[in-house]
Amino acid sequence: MTGNETANESPEQPRSQSPAHKRDLTRRKVVVAGGAAVAAVGVGGGLAASAFADGATSPRSPKSTASGAEACYTLTSETTEGPYYIDADKIRQDITEDEEGIPLTLTLKVIDAETCKPVGNAAVDIWHCSALGIYSGYEAMGSGGAGGGGAPTDAPSGTPTDTPSGTPTGEPPSGAPSGGTGGGHSEPTDDERYLRGTWKTDKRGQVTFKSVFPGWYQGRCVHIHVKVHVDGEWTDAGYEGGHTCHTGQLFFDEKSVLASATVEPYSTNTTTRTTLTEDTIYPQNGHEGGLLFLDYGKKRTADIAKGVRAHLTMAVAPDETHDSTDTQPSASASAS
Repeated sequence: MTGNETANESPEQPRSQSPAHKRDLTRRKVVVAGGAAVAAVGVGGGLAASAFADGATSPRSPKSTASGAEACYTLTSETTEGPYYIDADKIRQDITEDEEGIPLTLTLKVIDAETCKPVGNAAVDIWHCSALGIYSGYEAMGSGGAGGGGAPTDAPSGTPTDTPSGTPTGEPPSGAPSGGTGGGHSEPTDDERYLRGTWKTDKRGQVTFKSVFPGWYQGRCVHIHVKVHVDGEWTDAGYEGGHTCHTGQLFFDEKSVLASATVEPYSTNTTTRTTLTEDTIYPQNGHEGGLLFLDYGKKRTADIAKGVRAHLTMAVAPDETHDSTDTQPSASASAS
């Protein structure tokens, strides 16, 4: 199966179906309900794809390594997996289901940091919370809980402080860490799987997802989780084997987040919000740390409500393994 075949989404699992959650770091398998075939995807795949014009996919210059040799690209920072990852996810590009929010088209390009060559046939996972800060599979835990990052001391200027009736609440997940490490996997509490999905990079190393702009919950800035798996095999049952070469998070600039906060249902989420600079997970190093390039018209509030296109090139080390839940953020990822 090649990365430039016609994209056809596999049938979704019934929402009542509870996939296996056992994690096997040496043998990974994503199961598709009914054994439907997984079609490879080219960017677009029936979705609106973000353009990578004028070299926007390469915002970083070559970096010299410790040995003096010039590397092609600075490695994209490794960050924590967080407690809400579900390994047996859905094979699909459109992860929206019926969730309300600003339409988001996310295009990621995966390249080898040493050679700059695209990494095709990789499995890319993304997952994030809803506009109200809820993770599917963990609805009983409320709006994020202790999903990585301590709560800020003070609410940012202009951030709502009153909690409306009906705002999700709940105790932090059992065993969840404090202080921003975000490690320690929590077992799912329900069978919901909205805003989660896995898809295949094409021959250009690109993959596109359709979702909604994420919301926020106490202690974290707005973000999307991401994993890249390589050296596995795509079969009729899903993706098997291989290893995880990148675990990271994708971030949104403050201007876009403030604009989203004026649009329903985000405007009803009055949970104290952590800014990008206050966040304890974001490495504070721009695009190397997962800061997305965004396009939403003229960047006015009225424009963002119509939809956002986001893209980023992620430079990875395919021969390395970065799949632990206790990875700490750093200014520049290195071999572990």
